[in-house]
Amino acid sequence: MLAALLLAAAPLSAQGDRPPITPQTARSGGALDPDQAKLRLDTVDLAIEVFPARQQIAGVASLTFTAKAPVTLLPIDLDRNLPVSAISINGTPLPRSAWRNPDGRLFVTLPRAAAAAAGGTLTARISYGGSPRVAVRAPWDGGFVWAKTPAGQPWIATAVQGEGCDLFWPCIDSPTFEPARMDLHITVPKGLKAPSNGVLRTVDALPDGRTIWHWSVARPNTYAIALNIGPYEELTGRYRSRFGNTIPLHYWYLPGDKAKAERLFAEFAPTLDFFERVIGPYPFAAEKVGVVNTPHLGMEHQTINAYGNAYKQAAEGFDWLFQHEFAHEWFANQLTAADWDDFWLHEGYGAYMQPLYGQWREGDARYLAMLMKQRETIANKAPIVSGTPRAEEDVYDEDKGGPGGDIYVKGSWVLHTLRGLIGDRAFFEVTRRAVYGRPDPRPGNFAPRFSSTREYRALVNQVTSKDYGWFFDVYLSRAALPDLVETRRGTTLSLAWVAPDDLPFPMPVEVEVDGVRRTIAMTNGRGTLSVPAEAHVVIDPAARILRRSRAIESVQAQAAAAAAARSRQ
Repeated sequence: MLAALLLAAAPLSAQGDRPPITPQTARSGGALDPDQAKLRLDTVDLAIEVFPARQQIAGVASLTFTAKAPVTLLPIDLDRNLPVSAISINGTPLPRSAWRNPDGRLFVTLPRAAAAAAGGTLTARISYGGSPRVAVRAPWDGGFVWAKTPAGQPWIATAVQGEGCDLFWPCIDSPTFEPARMDLHITVPKGLKAPSNGVLRTVDALPDGRTIWHWSVARPNTYAIALNIGPYEELTGRYRSRFGNTIPLHYWYLPGDKAKAERLFAEFAPTLDFFERVIGPYPFAAEKVGVVNTPHLGMEHQTINAYGNAYKQAAEGFDWLFQHEFAHEWFANQLTAADWDDFWLHEGYGAYMQPLYGQWREGDARYLAMLMKQRETIANKAPIVSGTPRAEEDVYDEDKGGPGGDIYVKGSWVLHTLRGLIGDRAFFEVTRRAVYGRPDPRPGNFAPRFSSTREYRALVNQVTSKDYGWFFDVYLSRAALPDLVETRRGTTLSLAWVAPDDLPFPMPVEVEVDGVRRTIAMTNGRGTLSVPAEAHVVIDPAARILRRSRAIESVQAQAAAAAAARSRQ
């Protein structure tokens, strides 16, 4: 990245002669800056031009805020490798001395006339530009992807979930700072298109062949704002929803891929039908279902999901990547975690939707087969939820003590186990209430919302009229899984739960005895059953419970030892 400023912070991901981003820019979310907490972000207007040949951008962002408390200092997150050239507040240009960006947070000192009292509004217009961070391994590593199509044309995408929106536009990089409306004006070279979030308002052609794509999106998740640029072709359709509305369908793909693109596009309608039947109305029907082929694997960019799975065929009969990212329209974009500590609400539900869709399509065998693949990868190194504010990297990176991939696979199994425990009616009512804030969603009667693990736990108790705190205390707040100890003496089968930290865990257990199934209540975590001495006994025959498996632990240990041996060679 190009910048004349010297970095005082420890370097992060330096790329050739480009300076690294600072730790501040690398973090997304976490404890909120006190001055940022005084603000509500209302609207954003972002005009941005992309220069593929030199891998640079130039932007002008206008952000309108409402002050919740008196404001004299405006802190806005922006990678300092994108130097600011001008700032105006409420239309008045500021002198260069009025702002500074020491570590990736732009501090703007407001002139006395522009200082906002509680309830007042202010608009900051920021001109900036430079070489944005290049993603080394998108989407796990955030930034720009500067690629080429097979024909050698520019093919560009952004993916910034981990490091956040400040990698390419000025924002407040915290989950709850979604603007009510964001307009994007994306200028691209001749022959290229720029599908993005929301509704396409206009495409304006400039005399030299460049085009400006104006998109408008309501209540966007900030990390979901995305640039996608290439010589795209487009498939379109319209879906008649069971809720009476009509939803536009769009897929942008590369030239030469039409047949494969049509196969993927054919999955849009049945997948949408599944989600609307099982979860509820598509949240962004007034805008579109949008998917774009990208040079990276994928990301849940609101109404313009990134797809880069190379159109792989799968035994399940559907494209898991497309389905997973589409699930995030409900679980990330409609329901957004108020803090990254609750990331599992995005990814646990997002991951659970693949086996659930398999069950909807083919039945229980497919459902369990897909779940079992997930089960083998659960690591149990850290609790899924810490109970304290965390940045995205603190959750996603196991090296930083986070649960890492367990927010996907363990989160999925927690949901599977909860569903078996409380039953389908209660489980899906809890899910609808969490997603929409109400049990009876219909187009027009809900809006994107923020949620948390605390609220989710309360919803389960509210819907079931029981206290399931013991369930979440073990599965979310502890790393280790509960262990079911089986003892058989004569004709008595005894079962006992051993939970981490000796926590209570009265999880009922189904037992099959010579083909006949019974459920043991496990009051106080213990239960007995009389069985014939020679009977064949299977514990939890339908695999409804997430519990310790010594077989899986042995396989994982063997794989880890083999990997360590290879690294020493």
